[in-house]
Amino acid sequence: MPALRDLEVGLMFWGERTPVKTIRAVKALGLKTGHLGFAGHVPLEGAGEAWRAAAEQEDFAITHIWAAFEGESYADKPTIERTVGFIPPATREAREERAKRIIETGAAMGTGIFACHIGFVPDDEGSADFVAVRDMVRRLCDHAAQYNMVFALETGQESAEAMMHFIAACERENLKINFDPANMILYGTAEPIGALEKMASQVISVHVKDGNWPTPGDKTGLGVEMPLGQGAVGMENFVAKLKEIGYKGTLAIEREVALDQDMDDRHKEGLSHLDDIRQAIALMERLRV
Repeated sequence: MPALRDLEVGLMFWGERTPVKTIRAVKALGLKTGHLGFAGHVPLEGAGEAWRAAAEQEDFAITHIWAAFEGESYADKPTIERTVGFIPPATREAREERAKRIIETGAAMGTGIFACHIGFVPDDEGSADFVAVRDMVRRLCDHAAQYNMVFALETGQESAEAMMHFIAACERENLKINFDPANMILYGTAEPIGALEKMASQVISVHVKDGNWPTPGDKTGLGVEMPLGQGAVGMENFVAKLKEIGYKGTLAIEREVALDQDMDDRHKEGLSHLDDIRQAIALMERLRV
């Protein structure tokens, strides 16, 4: 595994392609670390061993493993509430088992952090959904603890206060936070710099993403993701706050694009996002120092 600097810049990417080819595509951007996600349809049999071998061969660090689940949709807030994470009762059992398999896949890779969206958790801790999700997260934390892994909750769908309240209710020392500043904006939840300060004690990892707020008065729509530095987050202030709270982990840029495409073909779909990633890397390399 390569030596990583404080605030090492990396990338969030997905494990739908050949491990070596995917890692080489990330390295071609000048990066040596990242977060690896598995969508719900991706087979997991032997995946941990394959990705670990590829990462070792390429001297690349996969620091986090992520779970997404079949049937999830981020079309708008009501759809997210119905489909995402652990809130929908009909999919809880299957998603808990899938999450356990992904934790085990991460353990086989030697990765120490498992993460996912758990969905819009109700504020009322006496509600049936709050209790069911709390207990499910407890079980997943206990499963992860067998492999010395941390469970990092993705931010955005709750306020800082609600997230911290939920973590306290779960009563698990290995339950932490992956902080995504753009999600706070995209969901219209909270101003991200202030939220980061409130969550600082539990932040173990960071996604670097930018976005603009939802249309004022729109109760169902989301904000718009933007190229890094062109949205409302304020990347200079965000990185300054990370330094202030003592965060030294990786900065994983999150921007959806197929990494195994021909990067020299300027007519391929997704090139604009690849350009965004290159510009984001340059920005974060400047700010991390």
